[in-house]
Amino acid sequence: MLNRYPLWKNLLIIAVVVFGFYYAAPNLYTPDPALQIGGANGSQTLDAALLAQAEQALDDAGIAYFGEELQQGGKTALIRLKDRDQQLRAQALLARALGDAYIVALNLAPTTPAWLTAGGAQPMKLGLDLSGGVHFKLEVDAEAATARRLEMYENGIKRGLREARVRGLVTLDNRQVAMRFRDEESREAARRITAELYPELLLDRVDEEDSWNLFAQVTEQTIKDVVDYAVSQNLTTIRNRVNELGVSEPLVQRQGSNRIVVELPGIQDTAEAKRILGKVANLEFRLVAETNAPVTERQRFEYRSDDRAGMTEWLERDLVISGERVSGASSGFDQNGQPNVLINLDSEGGMLMSRATRNNIKRRMGVLFIERKYRTRYERDEDGNEVAIRVPYDEKKLLTAPVIQSALGASFQITGLDSPGEASELALMLRAGALAAPISFVEERTVGPSLGAENIALGVKSVQIGLALVVVFMLLYYRVFGIAAVIALSCNLVLLLACMSLLGATLTLPGIAGIVLTVGMAVDANVLIFARIREELANRMSPQMAIHAGFERAVATILDANITTLIVAIILYAVGTGPVKGFAVTLSLGIMTSMFTAILGTRALINVIYGGRRVDTLSIGRIPQQIAQGDDA
Repeated sequence: MLNRYPLWKNLLIIAVVVFGFYYAAPNLYTPDPALQIGGANGSQTLDAALLAQAEQALDDAGIAYFGEELQQGGKTALIRLKDRDQQLRAQALLARALGDAYIVALNLAPTTPAWLTAGGAQPMKLGLDLSGGVHFKLEVDAEAATARRLEMYENGIKRGLREARVRGLVTLDNRQVAMRFRDEESREAARRITAELYPELLLDRVDEEDSWNLFAQVTEQTIKDVVDYAVSQNLTTIRNRVNELGVSEPLVQRQGSNRIVVELPGIQDTAEAKRILGKVANLEFRLVAETNAPVTERQRFEYRSDDRAGMTEWLERDLVISGERVSGASSGFDQNGQPNVLINLDSEGGMLMSRATRNNIKRRMGVLFIERKYRTRYERDEDGNEVAIRVPYDEKKLLTAPVIQSALGASFQITGLDSPGEASELALMLRAGALAAPISFVEERTVGPSLGAENIALGVKSVQIGLALVVVFMLLYYRVFGIAAVIALSCNLVLLLACMSLLGATLTLPGIAGIVLTVGMAVDANVLIFARIREELANRMSPQMAIHAGFERAVATILDANITTLIVAIILYAVGTGPVKGFAVTLSLGIMTSMFTAILGTRALINVIYGGRRVDTLSIGRIPQQIAQGDDA
């Protein structure tokens, strides 16, 4: 048994290792603390004059910087700082110098060389616990969302009965709408009206001595859908609001049935972040004014979209409906393949929309987006210190103004959009105009950048200590085979970092713990293989046969152990929160890379050292004598 790999397998292993070093290399380059400047809206373009103004403000404050540049065709500007401790101060200075028309965000500018970025190599993203920032856990009021839907059912049924001239008493009773009538004919008419308006409700007739009753019950599935939609809409709204904070890598994700986790790396002002997340936005639907309408009866609004920047429309002052009546919105395509947005209104919104549009076919309807924003004003307090005061104001922008093709009701479509992207954005804005249900802050914490740097230092130190102890043990206990295991272990860490960087995984403090655990698990596979080889040598097997048998017979045990751990990691990822998921991702990737390096990588190194020639002894440490003595007996 010569223990030699075919050429293709050796080349494959070398290619994988080279791949790992290439995509892990960006993590060797520490990013620079930086400030990123962008316009308050997407239509703004930055120029050299604005960049010079920012540089002058930093020069006057004595803040050292370098590498200033315009990016993305002038959409953003980046200024690198020499001292990270000056980031917050520099951000405040530039925010005041440039005014509210621009957003100044904290950022970490990569220093990855061009020869790495050309191949798509990027450093790993750092989580909140490593980069600093704020963490919020928000809870959506599921009861309020359900109560709002029940109130909608009650109002809709009352309106339907009133229009049909059916007399009865309609009230809310727990999670059902109770209707009481004086005769059976009225109840049957009410049943038909309710079934037509809201087919998702369960209708139950109950007779009493002096009344004929009808109960419209909300199913558990309907309640689940209401809460799910409220959380989804609030999630979209919060994502839009987080964008205004200018965070480079924000995390906004759903947790459980009715909670939302928001992590804002680089943000230190918790109060400001809470104000932004809780701000108000809404929508209004107005008819486009006739050209001969008096000026007092119309108002001019500018378009919000970039491709219509500077264009305006005159809208009537009378409001048709507001965004609070929008219960759902999704983008799609019409029968002609053109992009559109499907709108669903509640019952009252549908009635108002129908009344406004039935006599205005071929006119245009404007969709106005109203957003609560803040202007910064600086004043002196009693001690003479300058204090920044945020003054709220409403910004009104026109999203679109399509032609009314037919009378609209509770469900209709908006056409005349330029692209699927515009349709998707409009649907997003319609859903994100206002929170579907109240939210409360159930958890908040701040992680300082110094603590994040300390976490990184401690995490790197733990990996170094763990790796050093493993190296010493393997070298002393397994000699030459230990050297091969240490080289394979080093390649395993490189491959793990490369995979995390390539997949865009976020490294957190639990993720570093997963790396430390991976170090031990990776070498554990080598221990199993080497122990098997020593047993085969003790059983009087030749060195070459012992190497072959050791690797072949230990593989099954290694696979069993690692697959079991991989299943646990997948379960952790499926049910865990952010930090637990970070640990699970690192552990899963570490298991797969360690099996590759321990089984194929170590075997390739041993083949290079001992394969292809006659070998009398192996440098693998002390051989267990008790097995050999048993054979002699």
